[in-house]
Amino acid sequence: MSSNIAARSSKALHIAMYPWFALGHLTAFVHFSNKLAERGHRVSFFLPKKTQSKFDPFNLHPDLITFIPITVPHVDGLPAGTETTTDVPFPLHPLLMTAMDLTEHAIEDHLRILNPHFIFFDFTHWLPELSRKHGIKSVHFCIISPATIGYLLSPERKLESLTAADLMQPPASFPPSSIKLRAHEARGICAVTVQQYGSNISFQERNLYALSQCDAMAFKTCREMEGPYSDYIEDQFGKPVILAGPIVPEPPNSVLEEKIAKILDNFKAETLVFCAFGSECILKKDQFQELVLGLELTSLPFFAVLKPPIGSETIESALPEGFEERVKGRGFVYTGWVQQQLILRHPSVGCFVTHCGSGSLSEGMVNKCQLVFLPNVGDQIINARVAGGDLKVGVEVKKGEEDGLFTRHGVCEAVKAVMDGGSEVGKLVRANHAKWREFLLGKGLENSYVDGFVHKLHELLE
Repeated sequence: MSSNIAARSSKALHIAMYPWFALGHLTAFVHFSNKLAERGHRVSFFLPKKTQSKFDPFNLHPDLITFIPITVPHVDGLPAGTETTTDVPFPLHPLLMTAMDLTEHAIEDHLRILNPHFIFFDFTHWLPELSRKHGIKSVHFCIISPATIGYLLSPERKLESLTAADLMQPPASFPPSSIKLRAHEARGICAVTVQQYGSNISFQERNLYALSQCDAMAFKTCREMEGPYSDYIEDQFGKPVILAGPIVPEPPNSVLEEKIAKILDNFKAETLVFCAFGSECILKKDQFQELVLGLELTSLPFFAVLKPPIGSETIESALPEGFEERVKGRGFVYTGWVQQQLILRHPSVGCFVTHCGSGSLSEGMVNKCQLVFLPNVGDQIINARVAGGDLKVGVEVKKGEEDGLFTRHGVCEAVKAVMDGGSEVGKLVRANHAKWREFLLGKGLENSYVDGFVHKLHELLE
């Protein structure tokens, strides 16, 4: 880096952050805030009042990262005290979005006082216009991948009349890839994109407006993994796309909860299957049962962190008959928030069955455990195709082409495929995962991307 670039990149920036109130989004923004603060940049981070305590351990630079509590306004139909998507079922997420939209005036008051150089956002489509009014640059910091944005929201598509059949094929000039949607996936994604998400705006319109109005788009990926998709988006939207690198999260300032550590400590190295589907995924009861029965079928020890399925009050009431007795001592099904990063780093964990949320996938990629993909909705499906098809670092659980259902045998087969280091599939995914893990953890990779990112931010201010 030349001296003038280094000087420009070292000038301290002040960046405000306002992510969508979902734990995966908040977590990704906090991780990147830490990377910026490491370099002396100041971050003002808006987040819901009661949620702050969950994120305090992840704030590694409290002298530079200030959490600013936001009161979530009341919206009819939204239970009192709701702050994040984990507090309510999926059908109520649009109401939380409406509540977040109602914070516009409060955010404007804060921005007027703080006067940052930038505001990073994702779903609050009104922020670019508001920030422009105050001379603040807006960056759409997208926690989903360039591949997903390019495939689903490309201006090349006839988005005003999008059908499931359209989504079965990529846009005309989309880069060659392994991304292919099945009929049930295309139907599900199409239904979500056209649904109302907040007051008088669809999910698709909200995202398109945010992407078209911001000053730049940013993604937490690298050219080596998603270069063609990034170039495609930059070309299609006609604005800068800045890559922040893979953003390997630092372990939190905490130790693994004692009762979970005691369970994991009971098993030999790299033998346990850890299954976690994020803070929002709620399965139907029959699929929940197929999943846990599939884990049982592997004959391996397992620790699954799941939400009670639709229609069940508790995990225990939803488990198949006789299941608890059969897996006693080797199989554990748990609900609630867990320290996923610390679990993945535990020596006993040999396999990670993930829903392919971008945060979970990146955490899995930098750990030694083998990867099994069981995507549920939206960008998770495309993440699974990129990781399983383009990068070949894991195996996706097979589902029915039309109904999208998986079976216990499909779950068991996928786990056994990656855990068998002697099979062709096992050898391939292990070699590829090891290669990409080494690359992602390589000395200097993250620094060069984050430094380059900061340099691009300075260019936007010129």
